[in-house]
Amino acid sequence: MILEMKVPSPGESIKEVEIATWLVKEGDYVEKDQAIAEVDSDKATLELPAEASGIISLKAEEGDTVAVGAIVCHIDTDAAKPSAAAPVAEVKKEEKAVEVKKEEVKVAAPVAPTSYASGTPSPAARKILDEKNIQPSTIVGTGKDGRITKDDAINAVPSMGTPTGGNRGSERTKLSMLRRKVAERLVAAKNDTAMLTTFNEVNMTPINTLRNEYKDAFKAKHGGLGLGYMSFFTKAVTRALELFPDVNSMMDGDYKVAYDFADISIAVSGPKGLMVPVVRNAENLSFRGIEAEIKRLAIKARDGQITVDDMTGGTFTITNGGVFGSMLSTPIINPPQSGILGMHNIIERPIAVNGKVEIHPMMYVALSYDHRIIDGRESVGFLVAVKEALENPVELLCGGNPKKAFDKSKNEKIL
Repeated sequence: MILEMKVPSPGESIKEVEIATWLVKEGDYVEKDQAIAEVDSDKATLELPAEASGIISLKAEEGDTVAVGAIVCHIDTDAAKPSAAAPVAEVKKEEKAVEVKKEEVKVAAPVAPTSYASGTPSPAARKILDEKNIQPSTIVGTGKDGRITKDDAINAVPSMGTPTGGNRGSERTKLSMLRRKVAERLVAAKNDTAMLTTFNEVNMTPINTLRNEYKDAFKAKHGGLGLGYMSFFTKAVTRALELFPDVNSMMDGDYKVAYDFADISIAVSGPKGLMVPVVRNAENLSFRGIEAEIKRLAIKARDGQITVDDMTGGTFTITNGGVFGSMLSTPIINPPQSGILGMHNIIERPIAVNGKVEIHPMMYVALSYDHRIIDGRESVGFLVAVKEALENPVELLCGGNPKKAFDKSKNEKIL
């Protein structure tokens, strides 16, 4: 029986995928549920498992864009599984054949004649090369017998100065569907929103003091979970969203859609590029709950196991360029959201405190927002509220009792 394997739907809004990598070869025997390919959608990279055991016949090439529901391979389920010894013998046979071919090449190469056409440009190619002031001897012809064609001349690049003998290679690779979609969304965000960015700075001394005092106990209580900066920033953001709900809304044509919950998208870097998984109902999570969820999503992104559902439906985004050393940036809104908070690196700087100069760890923060729906008062007020919470975390983020806040094991809101 020949089983026709079709592309399953990764999500309601996804109509096509791209074959990123075949994990098996034509004629391989595959087991049921074995991963046979990685496919890219515009939101995530997913593995395609075999629906049955048998000999596989590929019907699509790597890089092909195929519609959801299209046939990508056949599996002959009646085919017997090869014995363990057969593939080894076959491999040895192939290796021997390759060795013979190599020997043939070694013998044949010295006596191979060189065609008179090798390195000679066609009349049209010569005209183009003369105009570019390029010597034909510097071009490798791709035409018959090595002749330099018109296309070779058009694609030839004049030398930029004296060659130094170093490598001057280049590589042209097609972007993954996910990367192309990210690029499309970023350009759309710049073109389709009235994006503006406001800045502030945060004195990180209070948070550092809290973390140094409680991080060991937090780790011991919660099974090795770290007490990072992201939980503080997430809680500061959810508090500010309650105070300035316009920042937690988005445009839908002529309407404003406001949310009474905070699904916070956290930008993370994965092997396939930027991923933005969502921490659901972050306003109800404890420090432990936020740290555990961010860790879970980050591991999925790192391992390439992130799903479309994991990245759908956020209402506000936090991105941390500081982990890569960024001091200041203007983050781009993650559409259709209306706001994104950018964190940056922490640098000790002198600041004035009560009329005296003191050295403190400082971080610049940036809020990019859609001015069509968020006014200056709301945007500046939101960022000030984030700053206030981070500089007074004991009262505003921990309810006056840090030990109780950090001990919480349930995903409950701190009152």
